[in-house]
Amino acid sequence: MQWKIHGERPIYENEWVNLWLTDVETPDGHRWEHHVVKLRHLAVAAVVNERREVLMMWRHRFITNAWAWELPMGLVEEGETPAEAAVREVLEETGWCADPVKPLIYAEPANGITDSQHYVFRADGATYEGPPTEKNESDRVEWIPLADIRGMIDRREIVSSGSLVGLLYLLMDEAIR
Repeated sequence: MQWKIHGERPIYENEWVNLWLTDVETPDGHRWEHHVVKLRHLAVAAVVNERREVLMMWRHRFITNAWAWELPMGLVEEGETPAEAAVREVLEETGWCADPVKPLIYAEPANGITDSQHYVFRADGATYEGPPTEKNESDRVEWIPLADIRGMIDRREIVSSGSLVGLLYLLMDEAIR
């Protein structure tokens, strides 16, 4: 059962987020305007070192007024591939160079309201280049043992969807290796 789109129009647009009204019709003939949030693609990086630790950032999110651990992540810039964005974000946010990266998993975290696409990559190892150039991204950067991740998720110390998807897939991937 596929919904039919009769048209759409922007309500608000800027470089970060766009809000559109989409005229949709369900298979039973019900028709209405559905709000759609259009976002740029997001690149996420799960960097694992030889000690089976993952590179994470402790950061505050003002929207939820909460502190939590996150994987390095950020928007894919125009003319950049998601993999290039993942490498760039790791370096900018942590000071570590994680290159090469390989695809880990793709996710659409809320595809009933947004077209947001999350490209999660894995890097096995990284080289320290210096302090992060993005000074406002995190309070600290640490290598967290993979064995601790499940407990951190259970305690809600890791809550962002990009981080959760990447870490849970990483744990599953590690378990079957």
